[in-house]
Amino acid sequence: MTQIRTLLIGTALTAFAATAAVAQTAQPAAGAADQAQVQGAGVVPAAPAAQGVQPVTPAPTRLTASGSTDPLVQKRDANAQANAEYRASKKASKTELKDQQKAAKSQYKEQVRDAKINKKADKQTANNEMKMNMQGQPADQADGADVKH
Repeated sequence: MTQIRTLLIGTALTAFAATAAVAQTAQPAAGAADQAQVQGAGVVPAAPAAQGVQPVTPAPTRLTASGSTDPLVQKRDANAQANAEYRASKKASKTELKDQQKAAKSQYKEQVRDAKINKKADKQTANNEMKMNMQGQPADQADGADVKH
């Protein structure tokens, strides 16, 4: 008998709590003007509404489903979020690496271009020196003098 009574009381309390929770989420909170209308038709509306001022209404609440309490679902959601963050981080790192490689490649090409220009200038300078030396030596040898430098 006591077990049945406890079971009935527990069921009644659970049903009462469930209906109270549904009632809170299903119906928005009533404003002052709504309460006046509920109390009776003989009640005069509030003075600010008569003057053309809108009564303050609460902001609509957005009902969202809370996260699941199942640990496997929570783990799955956490893994999905972690994987998404990892993929985004990996993609950002990859683009950063490509940008660095592109900058290094352009710098290398510029150095090679400068080195070729310098090599060409050095070669031209050496040729000019050699030509100057060649032009100076035949004139000295033509005199028959022994030239030592």
